[in-house]
Amino acid sequence: MVLRIVKREMYMKLYVGNLPFSHSEEDVRRIFAAYSTVTNCTLVKDAETGRSRGFAFVELSSDDEARNAISDLHNKQVGTRALVVNEARPRESRPPRDGGRDRDDRRPFNKNRR
Repeated sequence: MVLRIVKREMYMKLYVGNLPFSHSEEDVRRIFAAYSTVTNCTLVKDAETGRSRGFAFVELSSDDEARNAISDLHNKQVGTRALVVNEARPRESRPPRDGGRDRDDRRPFNKNRR
């Protein structure tokens, strides 16, 4: 029996909040490129308007450099805003959204409607 060990690269994922709405994904990449290689950058945008929602997730190639970025950039003024930078937490599971009512409480289909 042969076991093969595959090493998977894991990068530290950072949450970056309170970004100016005018910032693009490239602007966010430039901020973090001074600290480490940016392996992934996702600027979260509004689905309807395409406008930035003011936060992003950035993955850096080195945990030590990511920690340095957190300590240097957290509360740093960018434009008129103080950035919030910390290690991203895993997404919490949430129950499906159904308008605030239980599925059993829904009104029955109107059979008299033509």
